[in-house]
Amino acid sequence: MPRIKVLISGAGIAGNALAFWLSKLGHEVTVLERFPNLRASGLQVDLRGHGVEVLKRMGLESAFRAKAVPELGMQVVDSEGRRQTYFPASKSKDGAQQGFTSDWEIMRGDFCRILYDATKDKAKYIFGTSVERFAENASAAGLDVRFTNGESAHFDILVGADGQRSRTREMVLDSRAEDPFHPLGEYTAYFTIPRPMNDGEEYTATTYIAPGGRFILTRRHDPQRIQVYLTGKSVGERLKTVQRGDVGEEKKVFADVFRGAGWQADEIAEALMEAEDFHCESQGLVRLDSWHKGCVVLLGDAAYCPSASTGMGTSSAIVGAYILAGEIERHCGYSSSQEREEDTAKGSYTPAFQAYDDKFRPFMDQVQKGVGDPSVFDNIQWSPFTIRILYWVMWLVSCLRLDLFEAFLSDQPVKRWELPEYECLNSTE
Repeated sequence: MPRIKVLISGAGIAGNALAFWLSKLGHEVTVLERFPNLRASGLQVDLRGHGVEVLKRMGLESAFRAKAVPELGMQVVDSEGRRQTYFPASKSKDGAQQGFTSDWEIMRGDFCRILYDATKDKAKYIFGTSVERFAENASAAGLDVRFTNGESAHFDILVGADGQRSRTREMVLDSRAEDPFHPLGEYTAYFTIPRPMNDGEEYTATTYIAPGGRFILTRRHDPQRIQVYLTGKSVGERLKTVQRGDVGEEKKVFADVFRGAGWQADEIAEALMEAEDFHCESQGLVRLDSWHKGCVVLLGDAAYCPSASTGMGTSSAIVGAYILAGEIERHCGYSSSQEREEDTAKGSYTPAFQAYDDKFRPFMDQVQKGVGDPSVFDNIQWSPFTIRILYWVMWLVSCLRLDLFEAFLSDQPVKRWELPEYECLNSTE
């Protein structure tokens, strides 16, 4: 089998998942991460449907379960903290039926660590650097890549798994091309704050909807700390005057917008200013006509960010990595025909990349369907009156038809799509 030299830009979930598979196949894999170490930050993520099946094929279900967040359900409260309705966590062995929360929840950092620990002995990781530039080498095939630390190396394939604001994608696209990132008009802040558990307190997520379209979500993953998510459209205008990356000013904007919103907003706004893991981003999705060009292919949020509102970012990342690795194996590996091996020797990975695009795009088309389209909720003025109506509706349907309500909101969005089988990739624990 041709031993392919693969450079993966980004040691997040997508990049680590691909490194897991390709190193297992015997390829020479190098992973670049611009941060000085593995990023253990990030809040709660989950797996759904096909993502759960891929995890099982990786042989990592037990490791995942050992780190899973024991969230029991999600409650919705009013401005005084009174519970208006409650949705228990969905229990599903395959992750197909899920609601607001499930038993497939995990902290992003823990999941990254699981993937990294399963890969680090077979792949090379370089932290504190990233791709500065690259150029295809016509004489030697592949790419000549220069890193930001001044080093250079030659690779057969470059995989951009560097997030929704992908630098790799930016370098691949024509400078005149339309930005494939489509903002949805909302900004979300993520951080954790200290809050020891009270006697009798459970691992329950809490949602509060404040007037003016402000949303607060808290989740507990640790006896001493809680996660906080703040979302609102009005934040966007304020952030336009803030230099990107100025965390102090970003904190002030969110604190000002949410202060006085009711429930625990004032307490959260005060704690926010001391949070060391604060991060905020514009909610949006990435749409591209093609996920590859030459010897470069995009993966995860860099190629097809579905937006946090779908709840499918993590599942999309690892399913996409599985298919990309499988198609590289199918077209360039042990099971390849001699003709395909000769094509690979000439540096042509287009058939593998196109097969990845052809097989996985129908999945992502379903995940992204309707995201960002006009909605009846766009015109609702979130006043105390309309919020009370929403609470009443949520309470009613949770009591009468909880299963159908959860299915309507967040059931597995990908239907009539089969996860491909790649015999070489299958694993059992």
